Amino acid sequence: MTFDNLSPVLSDALTARGYEALTPVQTHVAEDEARGRDLLVSAQTGSGKTVAFGLAMADELIEDGRLPFAASPLALIIAPTRELALQVSRELSWLYGKAGARIATCVGGMDASKERRNLSQGVHIVVGTPGRLRDHLERGALDLEALRVAVLDEADEMLDMGFREDLEEILDATPETRRTLLFSATIPKPIVQLAKRYQKDALRISTVGEDRGHGDIAYQAVTVAPADIEGAVINLLRLHEAETAMLFCATRDNVRRLHASLIERGFAAVALSGEHSQNERNHALQALRDRRARVCVATDVAARGIDLPTLSLVIHVEIPRDAETLQHRSGRTGRAGKKGTAVIIVPYPRRRRVDGMLRGARINAEWMDAPTAADVRQKDQERLIEKLLAPVEHEPEDLELAARLMAERSAEDIAASLVRAHRALMPPPEDLLDNGPRGRDRPERGERGERFERPERGGGERRDGFEDSVWFRLNIGRHQNADPRWILPLLCRRGHVSKNEIGAIRIGPKETMFNIPRAIADRFAEAVVRTANQDGEDDSGVSITPAPDGPTYPPRRDKGPRDAGPRGAPGGHRAGPRGPRGLGGPGGNTERYKPKPYGQRSPRRPSK
Repeated sequence: MTFDNLSPVLSDALTARGYEALTPVQTHVAEDEARGRDLLVSAQTGSGKTVAFGLAMADELIEDGRLPFAASPLALIIAPTRELALQVSRELSWLYGKAGARIATCVGGMDASKERRNLSQGVHIVVGTPGRLRDHLERGALDLEALRVAVLDEADEMLDMGFREDLEEILDATPETRRTLLFSATIPKPIVQLAKRYQKDALRISTVGEDRGHGDIAYQAVTVAPADIEGAVINLLRLHEAETAMLFCATRDNVRRLHASLIERGFAAVALSGEHSQNERNHALQALRDRRARVCVATDVAARGIDLPTLSLVIHVEIPRDAETLQHRSGRTGRAGKKGTAVIIVPYPRRRRVDGMLRGARINAEWMDAPTAADVRQKDQERLIEKLLAPVEHEPEDLELAARLMAERSAEDIAASLVRAHRALMPPPEDLLDNGPRGRDRPERGERGERFERPERGGGERRDGFEDSVWFRLNIGRHQNADPRWILPLLCRRGHVSKNEIGAIRIGPKETMFNIPRAIADRFAEAVVRTANQDGEDDSGVSITPAPDGPTYPPRRDKGPRDAGPRGAPGGHRAGPRGPRGLGGPGGNTERYKPKPYGQRSPRRPSK
């Protein structure tokens, strides 16, 4: 197949690569209107931008079907990360291979002396990261005087990462006659300013409206209790059983912890983060391509430049910082016309933030509960039945072994053993702490008025050791589906205390109050500060602050502790003495209503 407006050598390369048609961004940059002009292009990840700027700069590089001899680079491509730079180098290698192009990469983490030798031997195209390119430029190893075209790939990300000074120094060293092609997913003000300074009469091309939100990606938002995040990840991996899945975390430490947890559970997983060397990253990516590993746990450093054809599932374990990061992460799947799924794990306190992010990105996500262990087992059964009932040609030795088994055991026993062996190969699903109905249209419980309740596990604020206690406040309540089942583990984790050291928990519409014995209150408060981020919250958006005045109103009468006293008095329910079944009046049986050991439900008021 031939492609109009393209050099024959590039057309042949596209055909050999299996291209049947160009993507929208590739079509726009190859039109006559774009020839010879500076370009300011905005297109989403996965839209074929690398091949697009490879086609756009062909007129400046190819002469009579080949690239001319060059003592110094003719083209320079700058990318924000090592992975993206190496990916760009691989794409340009096959695109310009028949034209005789010599391509050099200059990225951090690689042998700088080897890169300098490659540059000294003469190359046509240089692909690199801003820091390493600036280093070679200052050392005199990179000569840009003959440069014909400069490309900034993912320019918005480079500015976000603080590479403005590096970019300006590199571009200032290039000839004014060069073409400047600026590719970016978004065009914020800093990008516009950069374009005004280094581009002349640039043609603005945008294909964001054509592929906004990645039409080949199905978005899902899974709501979970903060304590259930890791269990939800396990169940999602098991439910989808994707050929390759990528899990995104916010920090290196979280990548390390989640990767270790997956390995312990039996998943074939690799990790990618800033603490890994380039050699380690290459080995991890190769393991995914060879299918020796099926799960990759990564920070945002892996959100760009990684192209895995078998990647069909992306899980945002921690919420992206903005809509652009969400789309760049999700863009690792749903590429080249293939379908993919992007799942955002949303702790209850973060739901409104994620909802706003999705609306701003014009992404229509399906909100749902995290899959339960029963959901995973049901899906396993369906997959196993489908696999065993699929038509297959059996080898003679397999039939002989089957006959021996049939002679020793019944068909039912053999089938049951086969199912058991199949299940043993897979990591077991997780039982989640909290997975009740969470429909989007469910009315907020807090709208029924301010109500507080004791924890489901008995004790309340009158337990032994809580006579002298300190109150604290959580910034979540019924509106965020606050529930003692996941609040207790969260408090234990944040405050480095045991559940026995947590007193009453009172849940209101927008906040939750709880008390801690005064003897450990300072230690608890210090641990809370250490486990919070700079905003005073944890990763799920929960903040814990002192509340010296405690709750401003008493607990609910139908759930609070009951004391003797006149009706209407604080904690009182009935005036006057009662008989042996009373609640504390003269002769009353008070023993029956003492708090039971922690972990057991407190007795309810007898029905009338």
